[in-house]
Amino acid sequence: MPRFSADHILETVLRHPIVPVFYHADAAHAKRMLQACYDGGLRVFEFTNRGEKAPQVFAELVAFVRDTCPEMLLGIGTIYQAEEAESFIAAGADFVVQPVTTASVAAVCRQHAVPWLPGAMTLNEIYNATQLGAQLVKVFPGNVVGPGYIKSLRGPMPEVKLMVTGGVEPTTESLAEWFGAGVNVVGMGSQLFKNADDTAALSRQIADLLAFVETLKK
Repeated sequence: MPRFSADHILETVLRHPIVPVFYHADAAHAKRMLQACYDGGLRVFEFTNRGEKAPQVFAELVAFVRDTCPEMLLGIGTIYQAEEAESFIAAGADFVVQPVTTASVAAVCRQHAVPWLPGAMTLNEIYNATQLGAQLVKVFPGNVVGPGYIKSLRGPMPEVKLMVTGGVEPTTESLAEWFGAGVNVVGMGSQLFKNADDTAALSRQIADLLAFVETLKK
């Protein structure tokens, strides 16, 4: 049984529209980064399935979140196969993110009432993802398509909820450009964590970025 309803998760992602995209093989380090994000005000965190220790670290993060950061949504990213989705959902994933769009993973997420965020680039791919049930589609890689592409895409697709990952910098200039182009959510990877030794500074940076995003909504 999921911790939260799919509607609550989508609402939370849209309300806290900066999503860290993170992987580290050391669970203690991953917990520190997740805690810093939580302290900064983030409530959505994507841990990526990019190493052999990913299942083990993810399981530790699930327990950590439930004990220490109860409002944090913890999702799993870089999922290709239905079996992977099944395994991580059983481990406690609140949502599933793909770099591609596969009907088999969509079906698993639908069966378990877990939000599914597929990856797409072209209008055809984005449309097909929505037809398979995606309520939020990840446009990737953002650094290839650029904000101008999102702005153009909004003509024929004004209502589709979009998250862009790749090419988003942890700066007010980058956020203004992407949100101004029409994205609903941004994912940030290594750029967000490049000076992560100072977790207090990371939390302050995140809080400042979230406050800036709020001004863009007005």
